[in-house]
Amino acid sequence: MGEAEAAGAPRDLLLATKLVVPSMRPGRVARPRLVRRLRAATGQELVLVCAPAGFGKSTLLADWVGVDGRIAAWLSLDEADNDPVRFWRHIAAAVDAARPGVAQRAGVLVGGPGSTSVMAAVTALVNDLAAARQELLLVVDDYHLIQTADVHRSVTFLLDHLPAPLCLAVASRSDPPLPLARLRARGQLVELRAADLRFTQGEAGELFAAAAGPALPEALLSALGERTEGWAAGLQLAAVSLRGRA
Repeated sequence: MGEAEAAGAPRDLLLATKLVVPSMRPGRVARPRLVRRLRAATGQELVLVCAPAGFGKSTLLADWVGVDGRIAAWLSLDEADNDPVRFWRHIAAAVDAARPGVAQRAGVLVGGPGSTSVMAAVTALVNDLAAARQELLLVVDDYHLIQTADVHRSVTFLLDHLPAPLCLAVASRSDPPLPLARLRARGQLVELRAADLRFTQGEAGELFAAAAGPALPEALLSALGERTEGWAAGLQLAAVSLRGRA
């Protein structure tokens, strides 16, 4: 710990908006078939939603939180979170917002007065979540922005010792360097990929009806679905371009 911090200088402030579940936009398309798969996830499991940009990963996870009614801690990552201390300070703040007091010890250990180490903080978080016996869904969005090996190692430690009440959900544009094969073999991994997130023709029809007005002919919907390969962002752009046209 540096002299300035030891002397009582304030730490970097955490950005509160990173800890808020994204609000649902008007005209969004409900995707109950995917939410049902997510709802089957329980504690001691990793939920991985992995697909390129524009497939609706964040929207789906936010929809799950809203529909399921679980107590959820949410963290939207940015590149600054490659610092392990900053990463786990945000995690502790997110957990504390959802389950007040549970992450207090972890928050102190990771960056407060008398802080020790990141791994001590993660250990404290695991122990305190296990002792609390309160179910919690922890959502970590945009994990592909994390490139630091120390962060990956600390998250792997959490996964190796995941307390029973905790379900961890990660959204990423690429496979994170986490022990996915081991979790898959143990039946502790729930995966949704681009193939799962592609809009069906029925979902595309709902999107166009909400964004472009009158329902489009089935043949046109089918053609747009094939052209975009069910890519949510592509369908949304097509709907906007068709708005107000015959």
